[in-house]
Amino acid sequence: MLTSFIKAKDVREKFDQEFNKPEFLVNKPLLVPPLSIRSSKTIGTAFDYLLRFRLQRLNPQSIERRPWIAEQCLNFYVEEEKHLWPADKVNFAKIKKIISDAKTSLSSFLENGILSDAIIKSALELATIDSYKRSGRGEELIGITHHEDVQELRSLYQVVRDEEFKTENLCLLNPTFGSASELVGGADADLVIDETLIDIKTTKSLKLEAAAFRQIVGYYALHQLGSVGELEPKAKISKLAIYFSRFGYMHTMNVSDIVNPKTFPDFLIWFEKRAKEEFPPEGIWTPC
Repeated sequence: MLTSFIKAKDVREKFDQEFNKPEFLVNKPLLVPPLSIRSSKTIGTAFDYLLRFRLQRLNPQSIERRPWIAEQCLNFYVEEEKHLWPADKVNFAKIKKIISDAKTSLSSFLENGILSDAIIKSALELATIDSYKRSGRGEELIGITHHEDVQELRSLYQVVRDEEFKTENLCLLNPTFGSASELVGGADADLVIDETLIDIKTTKSLKLEAAAFRQIVGYYALHQLGSVGELEPKAKISKLAIYFSRFGYMHTMNVSDIVNPKTFPDFLIWFEKRAKEEFPPEGIWTPC
């Protein structure tokens, strides 16, 4: 994964040397504070789902080429169904029902635009599967939701401004970077709206953390090595943005202010070589 790759000391140092991290002098109020001490990652993943649902309705031409992560997990169980242990069969049944219910809720939402508790709970349930798929742990939490989490997601949804995500042109939902994604053991962005590549952060801190900055410029590097959304011809990306969902704030940066065109080609050569050392093809492992 890109996030683990950029944690390596030499990779961090190379990124910090190559890219000009801009100042972040933004001061905005926290609009949606956490309502529980449970994993903020589950809330963040569930919000990613909800926002993509909203964009599907807002931008009917949006493209989401891949099945949901949760569906990928289900497909694994389908392929292995004859060899499952009893506990795995229980997980299979739960995941199958969650996905079926989510499809039904999404269909209703796309038709009427009503943010029901059902579709919020579906987003949360899908997020629990995602967590299991990515880590291989937490099967006992699959499908578990809490009332305050539904409230929190509704609040996050309500502070989204459609004008920041509305387009009549390019809208990519959860795109990969084609073959370049495999360089880092798998990588997918959150959104592309027109020429802006967007990462979503559901954090209670309004800061441009170094790790978040490295991640989004890492996505840009993968786009240059591959193609976001696997589009041909390659989409033009001129801006990088982070949407701070708890603040309802989109922080946008110009690629031209970050990337040095004189040194960037050599950086890409180094990036590809270093990624292949870290993630040899036979070493890629996907849980679930």
